[in-house]
Amino acid sequence: MIAQRSYAVEPWTVRETGLDLDVLAQSESVFALSNGHVGWRGNLDEGEPHGLPGSYLNGVHELHPLPYAEAGYGYPESGQTVINVTNGKVLRLLVDDEPFDLRYGRLVAHERTLDLRRGVLERVCEWTSPAGSTIRVRSTRLVSLTQRAVAAVAYEVEPVDSRTRVVIQSELVANESLPEPNGDPRAARALKSPLEPEEDFADGLRLRLVHRTRRSGLRVAVAADHTVSGPERTTTSAESNVDVARLTVTSVLEPGQRLRVEKLVAHGWSGTRSRPAMSDQVEAALAAAAHSGWAGLLGEQRAYLDDFWARADVEVDGDEEIQQAVRFALFHVLQAGARAEGRAIPAKGLTGSGYDGHAFWDTETFVLPLLTYTAPDAVAQALRWRHSTLPAARERAAQLGLSGAAFPWRTIEGSEGSAYWPAGTAAFHVNADIADAVTRYTAATGDTGFERDAGLELLVETARLWRSLGHHDHEGAFHLDGVTGPDEYSAIADDNTYTNLMARKNLLAAADAVRRHPEQAERLGVDDEESAAWRDAAEAMYVPYNHELGVHEQHAGFTRYQRWDFAATRPDQYPLLLHFPYFDLYRKQVVKQADLVLAMYTCGSHFDDEQIARNFAYYEPLTVRDSSLSACVQAVVAAQAGHLGLAYDYTAEAALMDLADLEHNTRDGLHIASLAGAWMALVAGFGGLRHDGDAVRFAPRLPARFSRLAFSLQLLGRRLRVEITPEKATYTLLSGPPLRIGHHGEPVTLSTDGPAVRTVPTAADRPAPAQPPHRRPNDR
Repeated sequence: MIAQRSYAVEPWTVRETGLDLDVLAQSESVFALSNGHVGWRGNLDEGEPHGLPGSYLNGVHELHPLPYAEAGYGYPESGQTVINVTNGKVLRLLVDDEPFDLRYGRLVAHERTLDLRRGVLERVCEWTSPAGSTIRVRSTRLVSLTQRAVAAVAYEVEPVDSRTRVVIQSELVANESLPEPNGDPRAARALKSPLEPEEDFADGLRLRLVHRTRRSGLRVAVAADHTVSGPERTTTSAESNVDVARLTVTSVLEPGQRLRVEKLVAHGWSGTRSRPAMSDQVEAALAAAAHSGWAGLLGEQRAYLDDFWARADVEVDGDEEIQQAVRFALFHVLQAGARAEGRAIPAKGLTGSGYDGHAFWDTETFVLPLLTYTAPDAVAQALRWRHSTLPAARERAAQLGLSGAAFPWRTIEGSEGSAYWPAGTAAFHVNADIADAVTRYTAATGDTGFERDAGLELLVETARLWRSLGHHDHEGAFHLDGVTGPDEYSAIADDNTYTNLMARKNLLAAADAVRRHPEQAERLGVDDEESAAWRDAAEAMYVPYNHELGVHEQHAGFTRYQRWDFAATRPDQYPLLLHFPYFDLYRKQVVKQADLVLAMYTCGSHFDDEQIARNFAYYEPLTVRDSSLSACVQAVVAAQAGHLGLAYDYTAEAALMDLADLEHNTRDGLHIASLAGAWMALVAGFGGLRHDGDAVRFAPRLPARFSRLAFSLQLLGRRLRVEITPEKATYTLLSGPPLRIGHHGEPVTLSTDGPAVRTVPTAADRPAPAQPPHRRPNDR
C-alpha cells in the first residue's frame, strides 16, 4: 500500500521524486501508457526490478479451465485471461560490465513524470555503481494515440565524472516470468509461457518475434527498429532466439558525451492472419512510424492531446489535488478507449492484469458517459464491439431458455467468463446498461447511421431478453424475478428497482427505435405486436416501494430484512465479502455499492426531490462501499440531495482511488470506472448534468471548498462550456446551432451570440445522513 503521498500535486503532471521499491507495482499502474490497443505498464526501462511486468494487446488472451466444486448446466467451461505479450520496452544497461540495477550501488536521484498534456512518461535518474562509476540516464516513453500499433522509447546515457564503458541491450522478450495469476493451479499452468514461438528475426537495427497462443490460437507479432547516436566507434550487433531478439549497442563515453537509442516498436495480433502476413503488418507499422520519426511521434501525440483537452478538460479551483486527479482520470480513461477500435474497454484498461483483463458493465455505465461527451468516436467503437459479440450473447440466452441476447457479466472475447451465477449470469442488468449507452450516444451525437447499423439490433435483442425474462402477474404488473442488481451483497432477488427501471428504459428505447427504422426492424423480425408488448411491459413495470417507511426498496422485500450488525463489525473486517459468507450478506440489509441510489441517478425522472432525499438518507447508513464503483455515484446523489460536503468527500475518494491506492490493489491496474466516476461526480454531481432524450438539464451547486468549476461537453455537433461559481452559472455555446437546456428547472436557449448567466439557488437544508461505522469517507 502507498502509505504516504507519493506524487507531487501539480496541475498537468504526476511526478514521482523518489523510488520506493515496496510500491513499485502501484507506480507501474499509475505510469502505464496505452492507446486502447497497446498497453505498456510503467515498468522501469531496464526491466528489473519490477512489480508486475506488463505489455498488453487488447483482446489477446489465453483460455484456462474454470474451477467448480460441482458442475451445473449453463456454467461456462473455460475462462479467459489477458496475457503479457512480447515486451518491447526493455532497454538493459551495463556500466563498466556491471548491470544497471537500482537494487545495488547508490541511487543519487530518481524522478519520473507522467505529462498529461504531452502524453509521455519521462524519467531522469542518477546512479553510482558498486564500483564507483556515476551515470545519468534519461528516457522518454510514449504509446502513440495516432498510430495505434506503435510505441516508442528514447533512452540516453551519459557519464557524470569519469570515462565509462556503456552497453545498451534493446530487447523484445516473450514469456517473461510473472507472479502466479490466481489461486487456481490449473489456471497457473495454462498461463505459464502461453506464447509458442513461430519466428525470430534480428538483422542490422531491426528485431522481430512472432508467437501464437497455445489454446486461444491468437498470433502475436512485435517488431522494433532503432536509431543510434553516440561517439565514434559506437558499435551494434543483433541476435535472436525463440523468445528474445536483442540489439546490443556498445560505446565508451567521456563525461559530457551521450549514447542515445531511439526505439520504435510495432505490435499486431490476429486470430486468422498467417505468420507472414503478421510479420508484414508490423514491418509496415514500423515503416510508418519511422516516416514520422521520434520527433514526429512526439508532435502528433501533443496535437492529439491538445485537441482532446480543448473539449474535455475539467477545471477545479479550490482543490489542487482534485484538479490533478481529475485530469489524471481523464487521461487514463482516454488511453483506455481512444484506439480500442472494435475491442472492449476492460475494467483495468490496459494498465494491469486485474480482473483477468475482463470488461464488465463498468464500461457502459461509468466509462462511456464521460467519453460520450468528450471523445464520442471511442464510444461508437466500444458499442460496435458489443454488437460484434451478439452471436455469443444470443447463444447464451438460448442456453438459459430466454429470447434475445444475454450479454456476459465478464468477458474478453464475448462469451461469459463468470463462474459464479449469483454475481454473474443473474446480473442481467448489463443488458440494460448496454442499451442505455446506445441511447445516450445517439442522443448526444445524432449518429443515426450507428443507430441503424448497430444500435437498433442491440436495443431489439436486449428488449427481447427482458420480455422473455419477466412476466405479468394477475393484476397486470410486470416483474423481473431472480436477478442480481448492482449491489453484489443482494443476489437472486425479485424486482430489483435498478434493474426494473433500466429494463423499462431499454424496452421503451427499443420500441421507439423500431418506429424510427421500420425497414431495419422488419429485417430483424420485429412486428407491431412485439414492439407493443415491449411498451406494455415497460408501462406495467413493478417498482417496489415501502409506504410505511416512505422509501423505494432496493428489491422487493429488502426493507423487511434484518439490518447488518454494523456495531459488531470491526474495521479490519471490510470488505465484508472477505470475512463473512455470502449467505449471511444476501439476507441482511447491507449494501456493497450504490444500487437504489444508482437508479436515482440513471433513472432520475422516476423520483421527485423528496423521494431522492428520503431514499438517500435510508440507504446511506447501509452502504459500506466495498466496491470502487460506489463513491462516485454517492457523490452525484449526495450533491442532488443538497449534501455538498459529503458529495465533496466522495468525489475525492473516487478521484484519488489510484493515486492514493485507497483499496490497496492499484498494483493490479487502475480502476478505470472510478476514474471516470471522478468526472461524473464533478459534472453530474456539482454540475447537475442530466441528459434524458432531447432534454439536457443542469442543476449546479458547488461545495464550500470550490470557488469555480468549469467543463465542456460535445452535444449534437455543438461544443458547450459550463462555468460555475458559488453564485452563478455561465453557459456558453462555442459552436453549432442554438441549443435549449434547463437550469434548475428553468428553460434556457443558448446561441453563439453570447453566454447565458443564471443564479445558483441555495440547497435545501436537510439533516446530514449517517454512514456505517468505520465507513465514512475521509473528511476533506
